[in-house]
Amino acid sequence: RGRTAALFSARISQPQSDMPASTKQTKIFCTMGPACWDVDMVEQLIHAGMNTARFNFSHGDHEGHGACLKRVREAAARVPDRNIGILLDTKGPEIRTGFFKPECNNKIHIKKGATVELTTDYSFKGDETKFACTYDKLPSSVRPGSIILIADGSLVLKVTECKSTSVMCVSENDQSIGERKNMNLPNVKVELPVLQEKDIDDLKNFAVPHKVDYVAASFVQSAADIEFIRKTLGPEGKDIKIIAKIENQEGLDKFDEILEATDGVMVARGDLGMEIPPERVFKEQKLMIKKCRQKGKPVVVATQMLESMIINPRPTRAECSDVANAVLDGADAVMLSGETANGNFPREAVAIMARTCRRAEEMMLEADPSGYEEIFKLMKLAKEGSHKMDLIESAASSAVKMACDIGAPAIIVLSQTGETARLLAKFHPVAKIIAVCSDVRIANQVEGYMCNTVSVVTDSPRGEGRHVMVGFEAGKKKGLFKDGDCVIAVHTMRNADNVKQWAVRILNVTSKLPL
Repeated sequence: RGRTAALFSARISQPQSDMPASTKQTKIFCTMGPACWDVDMVEQLIHAGMNTARFNFSHGDHEGHGACLKRVREAAARVPDRNIGILLDTKGPEIRTGFFKPECNNKIHIKKGATVELTTDYSFKGDETKFACTYDKLPSSVRPGSIILIADGSLVLKVTECKSTSVMCVSENDQSIGERKNMNLPNVKVELPVLQEKDIDDLKNFAVPHKVDYVAASFVQSAADIEFIRKTLGPEGKDIKIIAKIENQEGLDKFDEILEATDGVMVARGDLGMEIPPERVFKEQKLMIKKCRQKGKPVVVATQMLESMIINPRPTRAECSDVANAVLDGADAVMLSGETANGNFPREAVAIMARTCRRAEEMMLEADPSGYEEIFKLMKLAKEGSHKMDLIESAASSAVKMACDIGAPAIIVLSQTGETARLLAKFHPVAKIIAVCSDVRIANQVEGYMCNTVSVVTDSPRGEGRHVMVGFEAGKKKGLFKDGDCVIAVHTMRNADNVKQWAVRILNVTSKLPL
């Protein structure tokens, strides 16, 4: 089985509580909120397995998010051997219900079979018979028979008539709802730009100056949406990675073009499960993960993964299975939302998610100890037809194959942009990917959402084997290998004409500068 499989098997034999969170390959995103945003708790989340801190800009203001970001970075500084990514999640083009009359006390009660009118006049103060919504084009977007879901689908309305500035509906169930609740229009193309005025302000005046690592863009529906976001970020934000959230049928229909344009993908199952039949979500999740793996684009699975842990100290068995299946499908990362933001057990939620990820990874290793089967499947797909690999991808796939061949415990990559690390991570190799970076942001981006990666930052000038030595020392410190072991190194060098060339080498770990 080789040294790598043996090393991993040794870890499997340890009790789960004794295994450090860094041994897992799958990354964990944690949403910041009142339950977890003090420095000590964030540090606990990092030790438990958090790799990226998510800031949900559907709530809060710049001052509050800025203070939280400062605390997250303070906590991350206490754990210097970890590189924590920062994600800004946009509010996006949401549709919401309006406000009610004072006598409603902020809540209305709708009975099954009741007639309800939805008006596009957002100044209208509503009641049980009529209330407002934020979408001006609602009457022209739906038709009789269309379904409107309100408050995460807890209230279902069926359209009976479309007027010039309103639609008439009949309620399909009893429900009480508050003001400003979210609305979904299944099978309807919502004609709203991917970035609203608030989102543009959030990107320009928070994401860019605070140097966040990623932006998760809500309700992406085309490649043009990604380009609009890049243009909005501008030259100063060009290094921020964009993660496209797929949340409706339009996003699914144009997924291939979105995948080409984006840096990563989030399978945002909350709104997606409102916009398409819920029984279809699992299939779309698997298809999106498969396509992301083939392209080497990191993919995050999100929403309600351990939802019951907002209240309970233990998740349901179905929730653990959900996390495990995302890992088995090939996800690079999984995400916690309310579980960490406002739950009663934020640290425990991260810890059990990390343990579940490790169990799923162990299962895959048992089925394919060397990693060959999955790696060659992806290599074969990459060469379908007359496709010619880029030099960088060819070097990455060769490095992964070499690591499999000799059972190398690690692949050291000297990374200036994170691209080589991304293409190594595409194959989810058993060998740990160690990215040696000069830029802190690149280190955060690699370790934050690329599978089975760790990063190390150095200010040593590149050349004469110095960065390789940094990788050696980092790997030895993490217990991945020792002097005398063989590892793979991937890097570039310039020829006499100053043209970049790729090198993939087998190196013996040493405490002396390699030649």
